[in-house]
Amino acid sequence: MANKTEIYISTDIEADGPIPGMNSMLGFGSAAYFADKTLIGTFIANLETLPGAIADPKTMEWWQGQPEAWKACRENLQLPEKAMKDYVVWLKGLPGLPVFVGYPAAYDFMFVYWYLIRFTGESPFSFSALDIKTLAMSLLKKDFRKTTQQKMPKRWFDPLPPSHLVHRALDDAIEQGALFCNMLREMKEGI
Repeated sequence: MANKTEIYISTDIEADGPIPGMNSMLGFGSAAYFADKTLIGTFIANLETLPGAIADPKTMEWWQGQPEAWKACRENLQLPEKAMKDYVVWLKGLPGLPVFVGYPAAYDFMFVYWYLIRFTGESPFSFSALDIKTLAMSLLKKDFRKTTQQKMPKRWFDPLPPSHLVHRALDDAIEQGALFCNMLREMKEGI
């Protein structure tokens, strides 16, 4: 396994609250990239809410201002157990070792990991995730809280513009994955 190529799985989730279990992951999208920014596959699933989970009032107030994104993540709902099993099959079918990439990784990975363990008993990502903002902090040599998309070089977003206002899981995952690959290239080239 040590000789296998890493596949970067840029993932974005949508949820109805801040923590899994008490709240539900509404949907998620993943875009699988080779380091050279070749997109090799995508996965998307919208999920039924967890039995007994309660939507967070502040989060739901935020969703009221995102009607198109809300509608998009409430279409074609799947049972979480089916979606997560299908996700594991997809991850294991990729031509390399999956590395979770998120923005912010702590939030997105927390939900994905919880759902993977709860519904499949395993995580092809192990216990780790790579955070895009932390990589940007390192490359820009700035404090974490001062590392924002507005302060990142425009070339990192080529050819896609930054778009965290979309809030459609797969669209965000694709854009964030391209951003990550551009940053990774610069890191490896020492730019």
